[in-house]
Amino acid sequence: MTAHYDALETREQAAREAELFSRLPGVLRSAMTAPAYADRLKGLDPAAVTTRAALACLPVLCKSELPALHKASAPFGGFVAAAPGSFARLFTSPGPIFEPEGRQADPWRGARALFAAGFRPDDIVLNTFSYHLTPGGFIFDSSARALGCAVIPAGPGNTEQQFELIEAYRPVGYSGTPDFLKILLDAAATAGRDVSSIKRALVSGAAFPPSLQAEIKARGIDAYQAFGTADLGLVAFETEAREGMVVNEGLIMEIVKPGTGDPVAEGDVGEIVVTSLDPHHPWIRLALGDLTAALPGPSKCGRTNMRIKGWMGRADQTTKVKGMFVRPEQVAEIGKRHSALGRLRLVVTRQGETDAMTLKAETAATNEALREEIASTLRMVTKLGGAVELVGPGTLPNDGKVIADER
Repeated sequence: MTAHYDALETREQAAREAELFSRLPGVLRSAMTAPAYADRLKGLDPAAVTTRAALACLPVLCKSELPALHKASAPFGGFVAAAPGSFARLFTSPGPIFEPEGRQADPWRGARALFAAGFRPDDIVLNTFSYHLTPGGFIFDSSARALGCAVIPAGPGNTEQQFELIEAYRPVGYSGTPDFLKILLDAAATAGRDVSSIKRALVSGAAFPPSLQAEIKARGIDAYQAFGTADLGLVAFETEAREGMVVNEGLIMEIVKPGTGDPVAEGDVGEIVVTSLDPHHPWIRLALGDLTAALPGPSKCGRTNMRIKGWMGRADQTTKVKGMFVRPEQVAEIGKRHSALGRLRLVVTRQGETDAMTLKAETAATNEALREEIASTLRMVTKLGGAVELVGPGTLPNDGKVIADER
């Protein structure tokens, strides 16, 4: 596979940035017609937000906040100005979080992810994501149909009926979790059913470890991964280069220090924050709670957009110490108050029958006075005492972990 979905994927990154940030002020104006965004962005001049640096000054909206916000102001927490009836479908996800589907073609931006995985017009796709109340099934269904594929809306489970559909329609593609793909293949082998028509897959929604990747490949299926959410649809996807994931077009992705809106240093692990450019339902700096890191340079497949390593864990590392919550943003605050510090990691352990915490801090200035100052700040910010260990620059792992609970 060498072709691309469209010319947007191979344009110069500078041209992409210029186009995205030329659209952003208009999207911000639309967002601010909704009461929640009007309050959060009060006093903002949208015309001034035309760079990543300016965008980074806006507040982050944590996805973990949405259930409470949606409950307080149903259904969308005051973040959508349009009436619910102006959308095509209305969903719910655990939380609950309420998600609308737009009426435009390919509302979840998934067609190019399927194309990168080898799906083509007139392919038949077995879609095993759930169609019940949650958007997963419709995300992949609408994406495949936007590409020109025919979709079997199978949903998960009921392997016997799925075998009948596969043997009758002979789908070449599969979309669903990698776990269910293995279940389907194992059950077919046991029952002597023919599922050999399936040659490619786009999987999401669960871990796809190398061992399972190798097993699926050995069974003759070329499977690719995609990263998405029920709020945004497909955010990034794997290509034939097999080097991380390429960020989808039409989105602005930032990687920030967990608990803050501050961009990480290039290559560091941080939390994914996404701004979407749909004026009907915009997301402004939505922090997903997932960790990743950017990869340098464009993909060997020719796509020029930002690349990420893929999903690298959860950013919400809040934990309880001696009955009190300690949060990543508190650790970040300590770093802001001491400019000589690099990476920080708060390690929580047990000493005897008591919780204990040690703040490990990278710095070139290892002196007792600094250590005592940081210990004082640690107590001031967290309201808890703890030890401070000063370590050399580059000592702590680049894994995005701010709080390590080792109890």
